[in-house]
Order: sequence, then C-alpha cells, then structure tokens
Amino acid sequence: MRSPSIVIVSPALADANNGNWQTAARWQQLLQPTHRVRITQEWPDEDAAGDDLMLALHARRSAQAIQAWADRRGPHGLAVVLTGTDLYGDIAFDPTAKRSLDLAQRLVVLQSLGIAALPEVVQHKARVIYQSTASVAPLAKPRHQLRAVMVGHLRQVKSPQTLFEAACLINADAGIAIDHIGDAIDAPLGEQARATQSRAPHYRWLGGMAHDDVRRAIAQAHVLVHTSAVEGGAHVVMEAICSGTPVLASRIDGNVGLLGEDYEGYFEHGNAAQLAALLMRCRAEQAGASPDGLLTRLTAQCARRAHLFTPQAERMSLLQLLDEL
Repeated sequence: MRSPSIVIVSPALADANNGNWQTAARWQQLLQPTHRVRITQEWPDEDAAGDDLMLALHARRSAQAIQAWADRRGPHGLAVVLTGTDLYGDIAFDPTAKRSLDLAQRLVVLQSLGIAALPEVVQHKARVIYQSTASVAPLAKPRHQLRAVMVGHLRQVKSPQTLFEAACLINADAGIAIDHIGDAIDAPLGEQARATQSRAPHYRWLGGMAHDDVRRAIAQAHVLVHTSAVEGGAHVVMEAICSGTPVLASRIDGNVGLLGEDYEGYFEHGNAAQLAALLMRCRAEQAGASPDGLLTRLTAQCARRAHLFTPQAERMSLLQLLDEL
C-alpha cells in the first residue's frame, strides 16, 4: 500500500532560514524515509493534485492555503501547526487564524501547555509534537567562574532588557561571566547592549554567530538564560537541554511547557532581580561545590527531559499524527 504524499506549507522557505523553515525542513527529512514530502509556500500549485495530506505551519500566515484545502477536500488530511504568535496573539483577534482552527482536522502545538491556550471547543483536535535537536556532549566548563549564555536576536519579544538589568545588578567580581549571542534586530536594543557592556564588564554582547559556534557556546556554559515574553516552544531551550546545560527561564507557558511545571529554574518574566539572584545562587553553590545545590538539581531535571526532544521521538509523534489524518 502506498504511503500518503505530504505537502508542508511554510510561510518561509530556505532563503529565510527562520523557525518555520527549519521545522519544515526537519519534518521533511524525518518523514522522507517512508513518505513523499514536499515543501511549498503557496497551495494549490502545479503539484497539488498529488498531495494526500497537508501540514500547514502558522494558522494566520498559511490561512489561504488552509482555506483552499478545506474548500477542495474538507477537513480530512489537514493539520495546522501553531506557533507562539498564533497561540499567544493571532487566534485571539485575527479572524483568518481563528478560521484555520475550525477548518483543520488536527491541530499541533509544540509544547505541553499550548493546548490550554486554544479555544476549548477545538482543544480535542490538538496534539503535542515536541521539536527535536541533535544531542551534543557537554564540554569542559570552568570552575573559577559561572559561565552564562543567552541566545536570541535582540528584539522586544525576547525581552533582552531583563538580561541587561540583571547583569548590572551583579558585581563584576562575583565570578559570573555573561555572553549574549544574537544580532540587533531592534537597533535601540543593540545600543542598550553596548551600554550594558560599558556598565558591566562581565557582560559581553557577541552579536550573531554561526549555528555550530552557538551550540559550542551553549555546551560550554553552566546555564542558558532565556528571558522571552512569548514562545511557542523555543528551539534554543531544547538545544541547551540536549547539551547538558540547564536553563534559567522566564515563567511563561512556552518555557514551562518544555521544562515542566516543577522545574526550579524559573523567574517571573521581566524580573531582573530574580534572574540575578538565580545566577548568584548558582555561582555560590558552584564555588562551594555543593552536591545538592540548585545548579546540580537543574542539570538533573533537564537531563530527565532530554528524551522528549530526540529526532526519534519527534518522528514517532509525526507518524502518529499522520495516522490520525
């Protein structure tokens, strides 16, 4: 029996190399051993007749393709994959995003709390598929200081101001080194990063870096700092977990849905004092070599979550989704 042919509709293609494209390309790679999979930005197109199932990324930005599929084939075979922008923004006020929820046979969220963000009437259609990343062996970490890294382009939704403020609350001689990786998408935030470097010499803004270098920096750090206001399920958090590096994260659904309700490394979104206190606590316990300290517990808690983010687990979830369409 022939496996169904799948079309993945992505608002962005390879030239953008953003989260939507990376998800589409990874899913294509995971499914290709058993299915014919193609990626397109618009549907229908000249190859539409051969498509049996559609995975549409983004309820609002792929709304035209979602509507076109529903007009021709009804909900059968249609799954809509929801981003953080969908869950925590668009579906509350955008009529096309709302309609995409109604048209789909299945809805996909990328972290466990995403289902609760959906209207109750469509929650029964939702499935969680955790994204995956390659595991990287932890690298040697210095003992004379706590090395923290934050990864994310400088834009408002990532709340880098929280890191700037936390860095300025920490004394330069506290034994904490903070590296910040990401381009200044919002120019004023780049100016704030430069100002923070002047005020807090233990903070460095490194700008954008190649992905392999980013993974190496994460694996060499004692903690990853993640300050976002909104996330659908941040890939960098998974990369840290799968590199043996625990996370200090804002307490938002997108982070809690990846790290777990009982994780100990949260601070309230925007609370720089809480973030600074967590960093200083990790440093104090590291310096005292506490076998039961916070840093040790966070490392163990993240290690217990790592199995959720393997390519094998993601492929299995995708195949289960396809069986339901």
